[in-house]
Amino acid sequence: MNDSLLVRACRGERTERPPVWFMRQAGRSLPEYRKVREGVPMLESCRRPDMVVEITMQPVRRYGVDAAIFFSDIVVPLRAAGVDVEIKPGVGPVVAEPVRGRSDLDRLPPLTPDDVAFVTESVQGLVGELGGTPLIGFAGAPFTLASYLVEGGPSRHYERTKALMHSEPDTWNELLARVAQITATFLRVQIDAGADVVQLFDSWAGALSRSEYERYVLPHSAAVLAEVTDVPRIHFGVGTSEFLPLIAEAGAEVVGVDWRLPLDEAARRVPGASLQGNLDPALLLADWTVIEADVDRIVGEGRAAPGHVFNLGHGVLPSTDPDVLARVVERVQRVAS
Repeated sequence: MNDSLLVRACRGERTERPPVWFMRQAGRSLPEYRKVREGVPMLESCRRPDMVVEITMQPVRRYGVDAAIFFSDIVVPLRAAGVDVEIKPGVGPVVAEPVRGRSDLDRLPPLTPDDVAFVTESVQGLVGELGGTPLIGFAGAPFTLASYLVEGGPSRHYERTKALMHSEPDTWNELLARVAQITATFLRVQIDAGADVVQLFDSWAGALSRSEYERYVLPHSAAVLAEVTDVPRIHFGVGTSEFLPLIAEAGAEVVGVDWRLPLDEAARRVPGASLQGNLDPALLLADWTVIEADVDRIVGEGRAAPGHVFNLGHGVLPSTDPDVLARVVERVQRVAS
């Protein structure tokens, strides 16, 4: 896939147009997704290769996007490593026994490739189905996974996470080192099975200050990315505009940008990096004239970077009309560089 639009843009090559795909493009906005998932818990669906292949392929068939994103969930590797975690509908990941101190770290053993053999089977099946469409592997970044482990579930303020981070920095760093090993192994398995690009997804990094991110998080994200240097890497965090250069410093070729920062300004902050983004997912519910103008603006601003991958500034919202996403793909694919 070295000559695909996605790989070329990730490597900083000027492409004839931006490749386009969407975070959460295989998800709840698709009626065919809801049908195939009916009655099947999320984590079970991620362990069934036939279902993973089908769900990953659905947006490729419907939209004609330039990349597929491996269908999984960020807590899948934690569950595979032995963590008692469930995804509760309407809530999100819930950890039965949260990490509250050093003595709890023994419940977080290393992940081995054999623990996620279902991932290998799923990726290999996808490679056979995708033909010339590249596959993006992904994993949750150490901070985001650690925040679930410490809080026990989703949080608005991350008070327990920040308290542990500042009060017990040695425990915190050991926790993140363990999570980084799990994350790197999970990505490595996807690459070895045939993924062409990987994305490290730090959903909750925007809850941190710049100094907190630099001291307590950056070294661990960098450790993950250092283990997967043989494919292009995308590093995306939500709400990280104020420390975007630190995101880039972690080592990925591509920096994901949420909707809060224009891409030309992002290119100024992280010179030399390719960029991914950054249409506001909420705007997909606006009138088409609004969406079209924003797509054109983003494509234009993306030219300030060496390479640009068109995407949303976060994941597709469940209420999004799939036909609107199809029109966005068509619009981006018609734009000449």
